[in-house]
Amino acid sequence: MSFIQVNLNLWNGFQNTLLIFALTLIFSLPLGLLISFGSMSKYRLLRYPINILIWIVRGTPLMLQIMVIFYVPGLIFNAPIASRFNAVIIAFALNYACYFSEIYRGGIQSISKSQYEAGQVLGMTKAQIFFRVILLQVIKRIIPPMSNEIITLVKDTALARIIVVVELLKEAEILATRGMIWPLFFTGVYYLAFVGILTLMFNYAEKRLQYFRA
Repeated sequence: MSFIQVNLNLWNGFQNTLLIFALTLIFSLPLGLLISFGSMSKYRLLRYPINILIWIVRGTPLMLQIMVIFYVPGLIFNAPIASRFNAVIIAFALNYACYFSEIYRGGIQSISKSQYEAGQVLGMTKAQIFFRVILLQVIKRIIPPMSNEIITLVKDTALARIIVVVELLKEAEILATRGMIWPLFFTGVYYLAFVGILTLMFNYAEKRLQYFRA
């Protein structure tokens, strides 16, 4: 197999890696914010179950969660998930939403209560205070830990192979079974390039938000 053909195969796998990455963020970022609100709720019936969910998800391996989500519905409830890819997205989205929720919670709780009080004095609603005053400051504070998690997600996409979803590393493994070892190492070029681009983007975002000093 030629060098060009090998790279076409790796590129096909990388496209699935990008898709897993993008869909995970699309679902987990807003879900994580909702979970963070639930974890801070004054209602125990809401707060306790959500905190238990966060504890379970953060305390068990993502690989195990992928396997549970894919196999358990079929084995126990006789309702298997039709698509392996969908099972991966559900597992990734739930896992990262729980991690993001803790980052959101830390960012929200780090904002001084005086800013909420000032907004109320100005006659703003709680929603207006959050979205117009608090949110951008929270985003500025959570970019460093959030960027670490998102970069970790790039590498975690390789776990999709546990249920035979063909992403970048799985494609390289398939090539390795045909006697070609170098594609396994060449996958590092894809990962490093992707992480490098993300790092530049996060550094730019941090600089753009430097004017929030509160």
